[in-house]
Amino acid sequence: MGGTDGMGGRADRDRDADRDRDAEGRARSARPRDGLGRPLPYGAAGVARQPEGVERTPDETVREAQRLLAAGAPFHAHEVFEDAWKSCAGPRPEERELWRGLAQLAVGLTHAARGNAAGGSRLLLRGADRIAPFRSPYGIDVPGLAAWARALAARLDDGDGAPVDPAAQAPRLT
Repeated sequence: MGGTDGMGGRADRDRDADRDRDAEGRARSARPRDGLGRPLPYGAAGVARQPEGVERTPDETVREAQRLLAAGAPFHAHEVFEDAWKSCAGPRPEERELWRGLAQLAVGLTHAARGNAAGGSRLLLRGADRIAPFRSPYGIDVPGLAAWARALAARLDDGDGAPVDPAAQAPRLT
């Protein structure tokens, strides 16, 4: 069996051999990226990426994400929140949804900055819904963030699809 039928044959192995892999064999793209996380051609000058898998305290997560948002780097803030979500920074496992929702807000802003109004709006609303049940842990202004996300989503839905300035539209987390 095998072959080129997509069932684990030679063509699949050859394609996998060309992919960037980490030490555990997981696919990782080594391509450089621009400031909004879009892949650039190999060899192009890109923006330094956030290291993956960094465990931070919740306060460190909020501070680093806020710094990146203010700098107009919501894609990178999303990666910081994703680390917290995946490692569930915080004493309670239910906080996983808080960090996941915050990551969705940051990636929603990323899509809006890339000119993907529909995708940005959907992610902003999904993130707002996900964080809404929380009572402002770690000083995070959950009601303010949810209101910011819903207002930006409405502007994206009503707008002309032009990219937004991510630094000018960055929310205050606390």
